[in-house]
Amino acid sequence: MRLVLFDCDGTLVDSVKLIHEVMARTFVDFGHARPDVSETKAIIGLTLDIAIARMQGKPHVDDEALAMTAHYKAIFTGVRAEAGFQEPLFPGIAEMMARLEREDALLLGAVTGKSRRGLDLIRATHGFEKTFFVSRTADDCPSKPHPAMVTECCGEAGIDAADTAVIGDAIYDMQMAKAAGARAIGVSWGYASVPELVEAGADYILRSPADLLEWLEISDA
Repeated sequence: MRLVLFDCDGTLVDSVKLIHEVMARTFVDFGHARPDVSETKAIIGLTLDIAIARMQGKPHVDDEALAMTAHYKAIFTGVRAEAGFQEPLFPGIAEMMARLEREDALLLGAVTGKSRRGLDLIRATHGFEKTFFVSRTADDCPSKPHPAMVTECCGEAGIDAADTAVIGDAIYDMQMAKAAGARAIGVSWGYASVPELVEAGADYILRSPADLLEWLEISDA
């Protein structure tokens, strides 16, 4: 039995447009300059309060970062409801997940910097309500790259980290996987570059979702 843990933003869903718009509005509402999308991409995957503090160049989360975090959460649903700000699956993800779900020797899970509510929205939107046997979010564990999301999922599933793969697009995903003793699998279609993922410890790079089936030695039939 093996465990495959997926990051969400940048790995399963293309959420940068939504995240950046909510983040930009939050910064402007607090009297700061609108950040560039590259700044937002660099923090996707981190827990929100740490992400905001890092975008401001702060070494720690302060009261303003906490207030901005609360504001971001308060306006998120409204922005998501606007036209053009949904979180679509990347091409090939739906087919890949459907194939993985048919494998009796695999358990699937989610490890995400999203809130529990945010993950539940993704599950409901894309029909993943029963897909993930285990999951950990920013509401449950310390921010990536701390290994807790992975180690807790392994413990709940009863599967060793050595038999676990973390699939992600961020350097924090790779670092988290290595810290937990799991395999670190980067994806090329997300928000970090392939060289960045390799430098962060990626054991393998997926060029398309179908490549995961090959890496897991699963027939795509």
